[in-house]
Amino acid sequence: MHALVIGATGGIGGAIRSRLSSDGATVLTAGRKDADLHLDFDEPDSIQAAAVDLAERVERLHLLVVASGILHGQELDPEKRFEDLDATTLTRYFRINAIGPALVARHFFPFLSHDERAVFAAISARVGSIGDNRLGGWYGYRSSKAALNMLLKTLAIEAGRRADQLIVAALHPGTVDTSLSAPFQSRVPEERLFSPDHSARQLLEVIRRLRPEDSGGFFAYDGQAIEW
Repeated sequence: MHALVIGATGGIGGAIRSRLSSDGATVLTAGRKDADLHLDFDEPDSIQAAAVDLAERVERLHLLVVASGILHGQELDPEKRFEDLDATTLTRYFRINAIGPALVARHFFPFLSHDERAVFAAISARVGSIGDNRLGGWYGYRSSKAALNMLLKTLAIEAGRRADQLIVAALHPGTVDTSLSAPFQSRVPEERLFSPDHSARQLLEVIRRLRPEDSGGFFAYDGQAIEW
């Protein structure tokens, strides 16, 4: 099994990489630093370049996980009111959380389009569900994750016509004890705050259980479908 994890320096991505390696998979990583392939969502050309580099290493992938994402930091703060909306902030949310994964799908699709089962999975978030939005706020993060979900759903439809062994899925990992969630953990019950390794184990189990008819779905860490 050949796998590529994008964002393996993060908590969830790193744990997924470790578990896949422990299970005997050949795992490559892509990211801005400390990775096998240089890939930076702030540099769109680097995504295509990473695909070219990958072609020198493997002919096909059986799993590609996009574990990159941004919620806060680098002058980003989740908006509490619509008065906080800012074009620069919104653009960055969409670049990292939606546009980057979309370009990964574009340039890495040939590695997943073959005669064996393959999965393209991206870490989304329940707050990206429009139907489940009852609290408001976090305009940029919510909207960029909703955009990611639509991009994955659309990719799944086209993949069904061009690569019938490819399963595309959006995954919600729950609240994981990482730097991304650190400022927002105070109200999370202890039993609902997962370690990265626990989250990785759950997500890989969901991936393992995915069937062709699940392609284009949005699934939580426990395998339950999430409404759009």
